[in-house]
Amino acid sequence: MFEMLIPKLRVNTVFDINLEELYEQGYRGIITDLDNTLVGAKAPLATPELVAWFKKVKEIGFQLIIVSNNQLERVSKFATPLDIQYVHKARKPSNIPFRKAMKMMDLKNEQTIVVGDQMLTDVYGGNRLGLYTVLVMPIAINDEGFVTRFFNRRVERIALTRLRKKGLWIEEDKKS
Repeated sequence: MFEMLIPKLRVNTVFDINLEELYEQGYRGIITDLDNTLVGAKAPLATPELVAWFKKVKEIGFQLIIVSNNQLERVSKFATPLDIQYVHKARKPSNIPFRKAMKMMDLKNEQTIVVGDQMLTDVYGGNRLGLYTVLVMPIAINDEGFVTRFFNRRVERIALTRLRKKGLWIEEDKKS
């Protein structure tokens, strides 16, 4: 069970993802989480560095969709000024929002990357569909909501302990 929480790639931030390499491997779409993946959970807008990253993503040839469990107001205020499509109130790790995003991009599972900061929602949801999953470090963990901080992160700590004991999670494997 815990093996489904292991991402294909671990990085510190989205800026550490080798986009060119993934594009060469045939990936064409990125489904990304919003809060604590792209910006802190309380940050209303993209940073200039993130805006430049979005531009790079598009220049390389990727399509990009934000899939967030957050409310319409939060997600639309962030995504609309950037002309980025989104799925709000996604209920990740359900398959439905991931499939919806892939349909919006007209892509198949083997062409799609999922980027997020949570093993229980982003990684597990993406892995269940055979997508290429990338786990980033959370940007502002203290800004997270109650369920994320006190349930999801606690379960993640338990999972990490078990994965380490099995030799399936080694800190040195993390790419940066």
